[in-house]
Amino acid sequence: SRLGGPWLLGLLACLLLWGSSGTWASYLRRSSSCMPIPHRMALCYDIGYSEMRIPNLLEHETMTEVIQQSSSWLPLLARECHPDARIFLCSLFAPICLDRLIYPCRSLCETVKRSCAPVMACYGYPWPEILNCNKFPEDHELCIAAVSMDENSSSRRMPRASCKDCELEEASTAREILESLCANDFAVKIRILRRNTTTTISDFDLDPSKVEVLKHGPLLRTEIPARLQQWLDIDATCAHNIMRGTHAGVFIVSGEVQSDKVVVNKAYAWQKRNRNLHQAVRRWKHHRCPEQAG
Repeated sequence: SRLGGPWLLGLLACLLLWGSSGTWASYLRRSSSCMPIPHRMALCYDIGYSEMRIPNLLEHETMTEVIQQSSSWLPLLARECHPDARIFLCSLFAPICLDRLIYPCRSLCETVKRSCAPVMACYGYPWPEILNCNKFPEDHELCIAAVSMDENSSSRRMPRASCKDCELEEASTAREILESLCANDFAVKIRILRRNTTTTISDFDLDPSKVEVLKHGPLLRTEIPARLQQWLDIDATCAHNIMRGTHAGVFIVSGEVQSDKVVVNKAYAWQKRNRNLHQAVRRWKHHRCPEQAG
């Protein structure tokens, strides 16, 4: 079948050399057949290749079973816990139809697990034994390696979703908003831009010309833009939920400082209809929080 998709070119480029004599690098003597990846398989349809092997690498023997089992992973992908999560899962649920079965590398499994297992734990689901990374081949054997840059690279931080669902707050009353600003370490009015809409992980940028510091707390005013950009880079879920599919928006965000990062606890959309929010921001300049009043 015709192979396509930019990630697939990178994936094939990352395939390690043949030549290991281990079990994983040898042919797996089993009866399998190539089948088109159906539209109903949302996890892997249009991933970059059009045919998959049945039975797959998780021993699902029918397409009905594959679709049913793979669909349970869609909520995790929606959490955007790692950009290679879909590639890892599809290498198992819908193995590419080549002349031999190719498993994901152990390092790819470990990288995805490191980012996604904590998100699963938020909802009470452990990393399943069927995805035990020790079952997968070492990187020196033939296997599918990570496509994204390493999470320890200084040039690319891997998104880490928060257990806490970060959503836009309703601007209830000016007083409640002022109390929220007092309760948090920092509060800033910012403009967020969506960098792309084509990849699994959406990238967001802070407009540095549209940063208005309401409260800097333990942070230096000069470091706030960089710290908030870091937040946008590593907490993809929160930023995605705040943006709600828009390409740009202005928000009042407040949160706390945790060692080397900032965490946003509250976010309000800066819109004309949010009169309570506008009133709260105007009053903030002269507002004294309880600890200040005391």
